[in-house]
Amino acid sequence: MELMNTKEMNSSFNQNKHPHRRYNPLLDEWILVSPQRASRPWQGQTERVTEEKLPIHDPDCYLCSGNMRVNGERNPDYKGVYVFDNDFGSLMKEDVEFSDEPSDFFSLKPERGINRVICFSENHGLTLPEMEVDDIKNVVDVWQEQYKELGAEDYINHIQIFENKGSVMGCSNPHPHGQIWAQSSIPSSVLRTQDNLKKYFEKTGNSLLKDYVKKELEIDERIILENEDFVGVVPFWAVWPYETMIVSKRKAENLLRFSDNEKFSLAAIIKDLTIIYDNLFEISFPYSAGIHQSPTDGEPHPEWHFHMHFYPPLLRNANVKKFMVGYEMLAEPQRDITPEQSAEILKNSLRVHYRDK
Repeated sequence: MELMNTKEMNSSFNQNKHPHRRYNPLLDEWILVSPQRASRPWQGQTERVTEEKLPIHDPDCYLCSGNMRVNGERNPDYKGVYVFDNDFGSLMKEDVEFSDEPSDFFSLKPERGINRVICFSENHGLTLPEMEVDDIKNVVDVWQEQYKELGAEDYINHIQIFENKGSVMGCSNPHPHGQIWAQSSIPSSVLRTQDNLKKYFEKTGNSLLKDYVKKELEIDERIILENEDFVGVVPFWAVWPYETMIVSKRKAENLLRFSDNEKFSLAAIIKDLTIIYDNLFEISFPYSAGIHQSPTDGEPHPEWHFHMHFYPPLLRNANVKKFMVGYEMLAEPQRDITPEQSAEILKNSLRVHYRDK
């Protein structure tokens, strides 16, 4: 076996050059960061990017106003935000009889729930970064209304609001829209986050994310956006190359805690962040984004602190995607470019959408 030479043994650690692991306190897990791999040549799969100009209304789109959906129902001639039950939902409202037989290896239980689609606009070719802040605020208003309405159902204990943007993220329809999955159980990763938020709260009496944001603002190394009520940050433990998180400065457990001004601030920072994303490679930037907030299980949750994750898959340019395979699937998450490097790139991006330059 070849021995490490003296120079390699005595070199000082540099987080932008040397492999290291970082701890994610939300999920109680570690990620591997390998910055020395960022410049490796790429001969793998490239994504095909098309930037066609979409029409305001597509007669073949089942989400456009006035059009027929697959189930035979016709959308109203809506303006602005429109919500309807998903025609092919992953959950069902039906309550079924079930006899639980405990098993070490074959445990299962029925899961009830409601799936809804939220069209952000009647304009087929409009995405969040190109919408007016007032119009995004209307989307936030509907998120709040849906959280309240669905959470009032006695069997709904968790509400996941999210958006998949772009075909590379599996989005089958370019019409600007998101989804809501409301269900009877708290999903696994949300439950892990809740457990860790609760441990920190019980230990310190403080919100984990409030204390984290305070430290990030002091360091000012990974903060890319800030307004009166929210910050946009590349988390210290970010997995995806340009992963970000929007966190409320004030500890608010869920959307219902936000004032009208705070909802406007949330809309404004979502617009700014998605503009930065689009400007990065001058494309309609793909991502999966979603809100984490307190469950609707009727229990008090002082440990919870509203935050919104953005997970974009692109790595070096518009054609190269980060894959979660091999080591990531078998061991733990891994990234090449450091969160500090990606934060610097995002921070220096223009705040005016590239199509409006």
